[in-house]
Amino acid sequence: MTIHFVVHDEGDSVGVVVVEGLKAGTRLNGWIMDQDKMMEFDAKSDIPIGHKLAIRAIAQGDTIMKYGTDIGRAVADIGAGEHLHVHNVKTKRW
Repeated sequence: MTIHFVVHDEGDSVGVVVVEGLKAGTRLNGWIMDQDKMMEFDAKSDIPIGHKLAIRAIAQGDTIMKYGTDIGRAVADIGAGEHLHVHNVKTKRW
């Protein structure tokens, strides 16, 4: 079984893609490292390696958690399996 993304903790809202060429519609397998669990769902976007994807639905204004740390807020609704990047996540610093 191919692992397509990794998540540090099940409390995180995002995982990081670890394979090249991930395409929308792909059935994804993800590993939650701290709890040593697997999860799966479909990719809703093409996502480059090293980029973030939502592992659950995130509403506009919600805090985004990665590595157990607040990394910003959603500026649009983001569905599980969608790409997270500068178009839908912004820092809270300014």
